Amino acid sequence: MTKPQDTSITRLFIVTAVLELGAGLTLLVAPAVVVRVLFGPDAELFPTVGIARLAGAALLSLGAACWWARHAIRGVASRALVGAMLIYNVAVVALAIVGALGALGLPQWTAVALHTIQAIWCAWIMAGNTTTIAA
Repeated sequence: MTKPQDTSITRLFIVTAVLELGAGLTLLVAPAVVVRVLFGPDAELFPTVGIARLAGAALLSLGAACWWARHAIRGVASRALVGAMLIYNVAVVALAIVGALGALGLPQWTAVALHTIQAIWCAWIMAGNTTTIAA
């Protein structure tokens, strides 16, 4: 029998997989476009394109891990994946708020909102499902 917490973890993994796979592929395929949208037309493209591609590969990996883990929700690895996603999402929000990502316009605030929701979701799962996820 599926518990409500199990459904929430599965949904979290699926949503994260879709978001991060999309972001990762976009950063790998069109890093200059993403850099200009996030940091403006004056961004130094040469070094940032390489960094954007590296970030794209990392997000692609996170998205793939979430997709592959979407049915393995009760193991220690799933709990570790939710914890890692919590750290990542909180870091993105914190970096944006302290201004480390530059001026915030509509695209950046949209990303901050999505990462805030994801962070809250991860924290909720970590706090409320300790006994159902841990081995």
